[in-house]
Formats: sequence, structure tokens, C-alpha cells
Amino acid sequence: MILPFSRHYPADAVERAVPDAASARAQVAVRAPALLDALEARRRQLTGLASGSDDALLDRCAAAVTLAYARLALRHGSWGTDFHAYHNEQHVLEIFAARIGRLIDAAGIAALGFRDWLQLGLFAACHDLRQRELPCHYAGVGANERASSEEAVRILDACGFDRVRDADFYLGIELAIAGSTFDARQPQTEQDDFNSAQILHSGGALAAKLAQKLDKHVPRWQSDARLVHAHALALIAADLDTANVADPFTGFVETGIALCLEREMRCRRSPDDPDAAGPVLGFLTDGQERFFFELHRFNSALGRHAFGAAKEANAGRLRALTAVLRETIAADGGPRNGSEVIGTLRRLAAELTRESGA
Repeated sequence: MILPFSRHYPADAVERAVPDAASARAQVAVRAPALLDALEARRRQLTGLASGSDDALLDRCAAAVTLAYARLALRHGSWGTDFHAYHNEQHVLEIFAARIGRLIDAAGIAALGFRDWLQLGLFAACHDLRQRELPCHYAGVGANERASSEEAVRILDACGFDRVRDADFYLGIELAIAGSTFDARQPQTEQDDFNSAQILHSGGALAAKLAQKLDKHVPRWQSDARLVHAHALALIAADLDTANVADPFTGFVETGIALCLEREMRCRRSPDDPDAAGPVLGFLTDGQERFFFELHRFNSALGRHAFGAAKEANAGRLRALTAVLRETIAADGGPRNGSEVIGTLRRLAAELTRESGA
């Protein structure tokens, strides 16, 4: 590993339950045909960059994405018992299919190399594999990200990657996942849960400071062309991870709701409870505005090119939505629970979208 860390994260029960690509494919074929469609579409998109000898690498990458997807679906997604409303297998498809697809459409397939596109796809599948690790960080990298990175390495090993021949994949996945850390701060007390949904609204992505971390922990890294290239890809990966700000507006709103629901779950509150009303309203107004206007920044020129204009188009809509949500809730005498806030938000967002034609 490039960046040092004080702990290691061994395989868990989910990793043992889905040990290889064959077992993952058997489940994906029945339960997630959309992933297989996305993998085939990406293969077609990359045809112009691939040579005949690249078919095996495409197969290895498809196997790794499938294995990571299945494990996330079972660990924190719709296949298991610890459902996370945001950090689940649908987030893999959001990035792998939709956002990388938009990046290809905006910049052109020749904007990056064949292996680069494959590495970004692996990042989409692997960066949120683990969400329940106890707080522990080093070099700015959070425990969830370090655990996800270590599992990603084991996934590459299991899918036929070679640590010498494919060293760029191992290096790239580590830096990209490290850069996706949002805020590795400890909880305020021992009783507080480490809330991976909350921290998305409490600090910026490590990608913006990744060069400084490398300066400190990997002296002279800028003289290593492999590290320089991996760092550049990590910045693009971070932009893909946070490009929900540039999603179609209703999609952006739903992303915020998913984060909010996950945050409430991690806080051990039901959105139907009266004591969820204030936190949900705050998260979906002040929290969304702070993330969008203060915390979020594009880290790469490609990310800005592909998603910058769409983010700008969403800015006015977000301001209008949060203003009318506050006004509507206040006029109704305040929310009775968090679910009421969410229902009102969805209704107002739909009305705003119809009026603006967005």
C-alpha cells in the first residue's frame, strides 16, 4: 500500500459468502441484469481503444465489478439485512453507467486511455464496499475507505489481476478510494455512531488534499510517473463520486433524500418519529446548501467540463426549492416528523421541475 495506515481489515462474512466472480455472476444474472447490460455497454464503448489482447483484461475487470457489486448488494444493499439508502449497489450503477457514460459523452472516449476507463469503472464498484468500520484514520484516509481499498485489492487478486503486470490497477484503486474520503474525523463521544451519510455534508473530499498527503507520506512521488498518473485519475474519480450535484434535478433531490434516510438510520431514528422532523429539515435545507455551495468543488478539468454546466443549472433550482420548503413547512406550523418533510420536498421539487421544464 502507498499510504500508511495503522490497521488492516480482513475478510468479513459477506466476503466469505461471495468469494469469487463465479458466485457473484450467478446472483447478478438473476437479481441485477442492469449491471450486466451496463458492463456490455461499456465494452462496446471501449471497442475503439481496445486491441485483441485487451479482451482478457476486459473480462477481468467485468468480473471484478460484478464481484464488488454483489458484495455491496449483500452487505449494505437490497440483498441483505443492513440496507443503506445511499451507500448501496445502486450507487455503483449511478457512477459506472450514468456518470462515466456522461464523462465519455462530454470528453470523448479518447480523453483517457483504455486502462484508465477500466480503472474508473473499478472505482465505481469498489469505493464504498465497507460502511460499518469503527472510526480510525491516518493520512486523512477514513476507516471505511481503507477497508474498501483492502477488499478491492483482494477482489483484483481473486479476478486474475497480477500485482506486477497490473500494478497500475492496484495503485490506482488505492489512491482513488483514498481520495473519496470525505471527513475522517472521530465522533464527538464514544456513544456517537460513525455516520458515513452525515460526513458527506460535514467536510470536503480528501481528493483536494491528496497531493499534500502524498508529499508528506511518499516523498518525491511526483518523480514517479505511475503515481502522478494515479493521482490524476483519483481526482477524476472524486468528481464522479460527487457529480450528483449535476444530476437531473429530481435525481439530485432523490440523492439528498437517500443520504438523509441513511443518516437517520445511522442515528437510530425513524423518519416517522417526531424527533426526526428538525434534523431532516435541517439536512435537506441547510445541509444540502452547504454541501452544494460551500463544500463541493470539482477536482479535475474533465470533471468540470462534463458536469460543471449542469451543476450551475441546478444551483438556482436548489435555492428556490429550499426557500419554498422552509416557507411551506413554516406556514403549516412546522413538520410533525421527518417523513412529512420528505414528502413535502418531493412534491415541491416535482412542481418546480414542471414549472422550469427541467
